[in-house]
Amino acid sequence: MSFVVDQIRRVDGQLDRLQLSSAGALGAQTSSAEHPPAPSPHILHLQSLVKSLSTNPSARNPLLSSSQIRNYLSAAGLDSNSASAATTEQDEDSEDRQQPQDEYEQELQWLVVSKATVQVYGLVLSRLLDETVALADDVWYWDEILNKQYYTALYSIQVSPFKFMEWGSNVWTDVQQRARNNRFNMSEAGANAQQSVTDQWRQFYGLVKEVVRDRSIYEMKKRVVSPVQRIRSEVRQKQANLKKCRLRGANALGILLGEGLMNESVHGEGLSTPDEKTSGRDKWKASVARNVAIMDAVLAKVNEKDLSVDKFDAAIAEETDEDPLYEIDIYGEGTGATGVQASAIADRLMRLLDSRIPEYTRGSKAAVTEHGRPSKLIRYWFPITLGILSSSTVLRIVVNRRAEIITWIQELGHTMLDFWTNWVVEPTRNLIKTIRHDEGSEVSIMSKRSLEGDRASLERMVVDFAVDNPGNATDTGNPLTEAEIADIRAKIREGDLTPVLKAYEKDLASPFMGTVRGNLIRALLIQIQKTKVDVEVAIGGIDALLKSQELVFGLVGLTPGVIVCIGLTRWLQSSFSSRKGIDQARKQGQMTRQLRNIDRVLTNSTPTDFGELYYKDHGLLLCEVHVLRQEARRVMPGQVFREFVEDIEELVDVRTGVKKQMKVVHRIRWAYKRYF
Repeated sequence: MSFVVDQIRRVDGQLDRLQLSSAGALGAQTSSAEHPPAPSPHILHLQSLVKSLSTNPSARNPLLSSSQIRNYLSAAGLDSNSASAATTEQDEDSEDRQQPQDEYEQELQWLVVSKATVQVYGLVLSRLLDETVALADDVWYWDEILNKQYYTALYSIQVSPFKFMEWGSNVWTDVQQRARNNRFNMSEAGANAQQSVTDQWRQFYGLVKEVVRDRSIYEMKKRVVSPVQRIRSEVRQKQANLKKCRLRGANALGILLGEGLMNESVHGEGLSTPDEKTSGRDKWKASVARNVAIMDAVLAKVNEKDLSVDKFDAAIAEETDEDPLYEIDIYGEGTGATGVQASAIADRLMRLLDSRIPEYTRGSKAAVTEHGRPSKLIRYWFPITLGILSSSTVLRIVVNRRAEIITWIQELGHTMLDFWTNWVVEPTRNLIKTIRHDEGSEVSIMSKRSLEGDRASLERMVVDFAVDNPGNATDTGNPLTEAEIADIRAKIREGDLTPVLKAYEKDLASPFMGTVRGNLIRALLIQIQKTKVDVEVAIGGIDALLKSQELVFGLVGLTPGVIVCIGLTRWLQSSFSSRKGIDQARKQGQMTRQLRNIDRVLTNSTPTDFGELYYKDHGLLLCEVHVLRQEARRVMPGQVFREFVEDIEELVDVRTGVKKQMKVVHRIRWAYKRYF
């Protein structure tokens, strides 16, 4: 409906410019008066109604409902006495000053009915557009039934009970007909004696058997065609009827677009700003009146089943030729020169709102009910029946295993809660601590003071060994000085254990004596401490590497929980989503298919002598463009969508000709190919 909204806003804006022009003319007349009269309450009321009937640019849906339009028209009080009543409220002595105000009041009355006509025009267009677009889904549904044998068999099962009911109803009708022909009254069967009742009912059952036998012979003749073929023939008939309804709706749309206010606002001069120096100031009123007549004729003919699409335009022309609103004089001068009062337009609008639009809605729903996809009761009666029949068994199982089921549910709840806490909440909390450099969250495989303590212990052990065995530390064998001890400490920090290794090599030559009298065991234990320190240094390097990648490990720990949660959410959405979501997933590439349909409409169309589309093709084009625009709104950014709308408006402009429209389709294909 966005396309309709844009066009209605455009027409409403032109009516506002008409109002400003009329107000300027009235101001020029009243400015010459010495004492301009104050506006009457009726004028103020009409001005408020004009504002209420205007489109709101900030509103999501600027179109009013039928009840709102009807209430505003009723509140306007547009009848033949309204002008005189407003006149008597003013000073009768100021006739010269009152005349411009009366003229302005008449202009306001016409502006009220014009605004109401624009709203009704948008309402009718939106209803026709929505109903015609919706029929395409039902046509596609029957295509699915015809294209797959499995769907055809499933449809046969779905409609089998209703076919049997139809057969029984036909049998009962034939029995009643034959009973009347044989002068057999079933209501009088119980009034006779017992033997008479027996005879009467024996005769009745004989009639039933006869009818069933005759119908069996009739059904046997139809067995030449398989049941599947009969079902497919029925489906094709329903699809053909839907296509006819869709073409009539598209033709109606094309007529309203080509002959209504939308065409006048874009190409004609019916809604142009009036010029005081030229005649024909009432031409816009004639355009409004003709638009009302066209809407009335279209709504009256669009749901006629016997009216073919080829004769639809002629039927509309015949209907409007007899309408006084369509053949009004538009070349008179002065207000009211059209010969039609605003009250007549208001009455016709009220009739449209009260009868024509509801009748069209009921007719469209009846056509969809008769020829569209079956109702949900028909499509799902079989699984519903299975569920009802197995409900007692399921209930018995639930009652017998109530404790186990409760335990399963509790364990499932605990499992889900523990998973959420341990694999989502805790990793997220640790990740946040890592980002904030929380010391308690640092990844570490070794305590912070372990290496310093072991290294200091090794240093003390080696220094004590060197002091006890100065011969292994120096060549002279004298006691070590402080400078020599400091030098030994520096070498130990670099990993040099020369005093210990010399003693170890000397005692290793005679291990037994070295163990008893030497320092072999002491040297061996010092080397074990050295190995421990080396291992801790290596682990410290690994620890530093882990700390440098702490954020990465936090994200890795959070990833499994997040992936499982996203997978479960997607699965739940795909399992329990609405029909609309399923249809959207099934119809991927909708924009490409819609562009293909647009190209197909333009290619298969037969242009007029002026190279333009006929009304039927114009309506079909608008339906496909409407769906394309709705899909584009979801996927295109704001600026790109605005440019796309400009190209779409060029596409639906039939006055440009089919050739230029094909070029616009080509431009849309290469300019927005990344979104298709």
